Amino acid sequence: MSETTILKVDDLNVHARGDGVETMLLAAKHVCGARITTGFTSFPPGREVPVHKHNCDEQVTLIEGEAMVEIEGKMTSVRVRDTTYIEAGTWHRFINTGESRMTILWVYDADEVTRTFQQSGKTVQHLSGEDVVTSQ
Repeated sequence: MSETTILKVDDLNVHARGDGVETMLLAAKHVCGARITTGFTSFPPGREVPVHKHNCDEQVTLIEGEAMVEIEGKMTSVRVRDTTYIEAGTWHRFINTGESRMTILWVYDADEVTRTFQQSGKTVQHLSGEDVVTSQ
């Protein structure tokens, strides 16, 4: 049986991702030995993630705010608690369309995650210094 870990929000690091976007890593291989990678990302009004894809499947739930999700070029409005499931290799992005912060909860089904930006074709390690949300 594996050990249970309680991840206290006050003990977790916040990663600045550029343009006021912040990510808090929750469960991850190097945090608690998890085989998944999860966290929150918060966006100021008008901010978005560049179109990208991952090496793994991803689930994203809108926790607060208003958003649009673009998946393979199709834009869809989402509201709080709406959840998307995005298969590995699928181009996508989230856009804050509201007047306040937007926060998403994301879950990757892998403990090693990469992001490939569509515009540049560059692949980076998740939450590395190169994994920013400003123009690529």
